[in-house]
Order: sequence, then C-alpha cells, then structure tokens
Amino acid sequence: MHEAVVSWLRGRHGGCGTSGCGPDGSRQWAGGFGRGGHHGHGGEEGDPESEGFGGGSFGVRRPLRFLAYKLELDEKQVAELARILGELKTERAQGEVDRRRSLSGFADAVGGPTFDAARVKEAAQLRVTTAERLRDAVAAALERLHALLDNEQRERLAYLIRTGVLTL
Repeated sequence: MHEAVVSWLRGRHGGCGTSGCGPDGSRQWAGGFGRGGHHGHGGEEGDPESEGFGGGSFGVRRPLRFLAYKLELDEKQVAELARILGELKTERAQGEVDRRRSLSGFADAVGGPTFDAARVKEAAQLRVTTAERLRDAVAAALERLHALLDNEQRERLAYLIRTGVLTL
C-alpha cells in the first residue's frame, strides 16, 4: 500500500497506538486480521457473529446484495430472499439474547455460596433449545430458498456453500 494511503488511514482511524493491532503487533487495515470494527478490530474469537452455524448472515457482510448478484435473482426473488434473511436475522438475534441469559445463569450458579446444579442445567438446556430453534430456522430458510431458485441458481448456491464463500 502506498505510504500516503497508510498515513491517511492512520490519521483517519487514529491508529492502534504503539503496539499495533495485528496478531504480531503490526498494523493492518480492515479486512486483514479480523472482521468487525474499524481497521480490523472486532471479530474476536468466541464472537457469535464469527461462529459457523447460525452466526453471521450467510458469512458475508451484505448477503442480500451478494446473493442477488451471484445468483442473478430477479426482483421477485430478491424480495422473497429479503424476507427469508430478515427472519433468519431475527432468529439469530433471539439466539444471542438466549446465549446471554444462559451465561448469566452459569454465573449465578457459581457465584453463590453453594453451587446451584439446577441453575446450570436450566442454563444449559436454554442453549440446547436455542440451538435447535436456530437449526430449524436455517433448515426452513434453505427449503424456502430452494423453492425460490431455478436449477442453475441452485447449482450456484450449492457451489458457494461448498467452497465456503457462504457459511450457514
């Protein structure tokens, strides 16, 4: 990258301090070491957005635009895909709320004077229920997407999933 661009980026984003933001202390702009916040910050390990199943919106930043382009969808298909993705987004958001509740339950179970096994079991069951609900939502979305696409579009979608371009 040209020195002037690097200087502009550091000035615009405030840099990363003296230690840098890369894994080896080097500086790296967005898209390099992580996803999320400005110039690569964010996307921590354990971040639910970075998880494969149910995390992220099909693993790309703008899944509707990306899929509309890659699959060459018409306007009717784009509208239906928007509904499908909206429902998945809602389900994922509820899953994140449930994940936080389960963490709170685990913390409450170990934070008291005695270990609360019932509380741990309840929090763990909440995680299982959430995972099952997300599994069902993804399966239903894929079924609706399959019905929406023609054979050539289905083949392209399958290719995107197989190659890891899209993650579910």
